[in-house]
Amino acid sequence: MPSLHAISVAWTNNSFAAGLSFSSTEKKIVEAFSEFGKVIEAKLVMDKARNRPKGYGFVTFAEKEAAEKACEGMNGKLLDGRAVYVRF
Repeated sequence: MPSLHAISVAWTNNSFAAGLSFSSTEKKIVEAFSEFGKVIEAKLVMDKARNRPKGYGFVTFAEKEAAEKACEGMNGKLLDGRAVYVRF
């Protein structure tokens, strides 16, 4: 079981991304967000009944500063033809 410190650090390096296209892939998200720092993981929340993304997901960065930069730099930017809304 991870320590409380590890859980805290993991959450501070996460960004929430909404407004994603249903055709977005985790690979495309990693490519777009890696402009701001090393991306550890991108997770799209999937609609299992339709087998497609629900339009939002999470990006985990190696460093908190990269997550903050991504929030500023990607918020409102077009990705796959849709404006992305990013929160840290």
